[in-house]
Amino acid sequence: MRNKCFYIFLHRQIPVFMALSLLPGLGYLFLGWLNGVFAPAFVWYLLVIAASVWGYSLYRGFDFDAMSENRRDRWYRQCSWFFYAFFLLWTLIFLLYVGQNAYKLHYIAIFTEIGASVVASSLLASDKRLFRPTIFILMVPLIVYFFFIGEWYGYVLTLFACTLTWVLLYAANSAHQLLMQANHQATHDALTGLHNRQYFIEHLQKRMNSLNESGEFSYLLLIDLDHFKNVNDSLGHDVGDRLLQSVVSRLQERVPQGCIVARLGGDEFIIAGSNFVDREACERAALEISEQLIARLKETYVVDQHHMCISASIGVSILSGRSANAHSFIKEADIAMYEVKAKGRDGVFMFNEEMSNRVESHLEIERLLHFALANNEITLHFQPQFDREGRIIGAESLARWNNPTLGSVSPAQFIPIAEQTGLIVELGHYILETGFRTLREWRDEGICLDQFSINISMRQFTHHAFVEQVEDLVQRYLDEELCHKLIFEITESIVAEDIKRVISVMNRLKESGIRFSMDDFGTGYSSLSYLNRLPLDEIKIDRSFVGALDQKEGDRMMVVTILNMANILKLNIVAEGVETAEQLDFLLRYDCHIFQGYYYSKPLPKEQFDAYYRSRA
Repeated sequence: MRNKCFYIFLHRQIPVFMALSLLPGLGYLFLGWLNGVFAPAFVWYLLVIAASVWGYSLYRGFDFDAMSENRRDRWYRQCSWFFYAFFLLWTLIFLLYVGQNAYKLHYIAIFTEIGASVVASSLLASDKRLFRPTIFILMVPLIVYFFFIGEWYGYVLTLFACTLTWVLLYAANSAHQLLMQANHQATHDALTGLHNRQYFIEHLQKRMNSLNESGEFSYLLLIDLDHFKNVNDSLGHDVGDRLLQSVVSRLQERVPQGCIVARLGGDEFIIAGSNFVDREACERAALEISEQLIARLKETYVVDQHHMCISASIGVSILSGRSANAHSFIKEADIAMYEVKAKGRDGVFMFNEEMSNRVESHLEIERLLHFALANNEITLHFQPQFDREGRIIGAESLARWNNPTLGSVSPAQFIPIAEQTGLIVELGHYILETGFRTLREWRDEGICLDQFSINISMRQFTHHAFVEQVEDLVQRYLDEELCHKLIFEITESIVAEDIKRVISVMNRLKESGIRFSMDDFGTGYSSLSYLNRLPLDEIKIDRSFVGALDQKEGDRMMVVTILNMANILKLNIVAEGVETAEQLDFLLRYDCHIFQGYYYSKPLPKEQFDAYYRSRA
């Protein structure tokens, strides 16, 4: 039971033993002075003080989280000798006083020995290597003393002392078994029998400290089963549990000896490998064992006559002494594992410096983004939209973030982070309110547009309060005429949501006159059936297709197909990302309706858009 709780328990007993020796020891010193045995009692007490100083140094020198396994083992050995020393000292005072019959000190000596034995059986029950020899060290001299009394009552007391020794051993052993059982339940997973997260983090922290001392390397493998939830949902949790047990058996088959395997929870497992002197050898071993595990885990499982195949995604982190925090390495492996998920699952990815920099940048953006709105760092730029005659007939509002620390942050960076963290709801509301207010101001200033586009995140769109927020903003800023100019741009990922609910939301907003455009058309879940079902008014041809018109015949055919399909469905068509006259000529030839891109203008701040509009007018 050599885990963190075990060491902390022993650590807490040190001052208890010091107090139980130093304070009662003064009483024995006083009794020795009264009864003519002061000199040996004084020497004994000096030994107690010396042992206490030793114990105090052990107590002060204990730091579980900072100690390596070797240092911890050394501390444990010294602590064991400390406890033995104290009980030997109590046996010594017993031998010193038990012969003092004339002063009746032998009664005190007998009580001391029995009391010390009880203390040993109760306070040291967590460690068999301590309580068993200690009880014998204390009780054997007492048994011998009773036996050599030579009277009948002495033999009776000998029998009682032997019985008490057995009782103390039995009680300590029972307490030890209960502690071991409780410790096993606290550090092991009930379903698989593997170590759990708590134990693994403690083990990993010890490994970190050892690697820091030795300068060696090890590896961490974080394994996540792909689509395991589908098994539970379709076949039930009983089958899922037995599948997990089969997975564990295969992991234990392939994992080299000396590695620690643990279940973090659900369908996530983690492995800590052996130590390596060379980092490159460690990386090769990590990738080799990962590939072996993936191949073994993909083999068919048979559970209750169900034949199942399941793959795994493995993230690898190389352990070294560069960090003393075990959680940081688990996080690295977790990040690498999600990189595998993002690339299609069923693979291995090793955490590297480039990924570390990307994660740090991501975290910094996420941290500062929380204060962006409060600090008025988010602004809107507007990119003009043109008809076939080159007149400005609309604008798309685009969020921009300029931070004092980060500078200008691309929407491609901060919008996905806002979606992941949920900040997109607050940010989206700000964009809507600013956009609505700008549209009204433009009309009041004589800037008349046929349409005004605002991008809507799917997380924002599916938020329970989205429709109410839009209706409230419409009441505050717009009238019926301006509502009919509004176009909400949504992406094709909308079809991955509850399509019936999405259509219901769209229809409610269309009652206010708001129109809808499918943004980045052709890059996601494009489907004629979805185009038919969704109440769309417009589609936007993605800039990647427009940008490749000069290069790839396949992309030209794709654009022609989209244009023909949209015209058949009577949808307006916007081509975004128009940058050359050749692209514009091609789109005009195939009857595209609206154009936006750097060929005309980049996105502009409100004041510059005003001036640009008036100059074109």
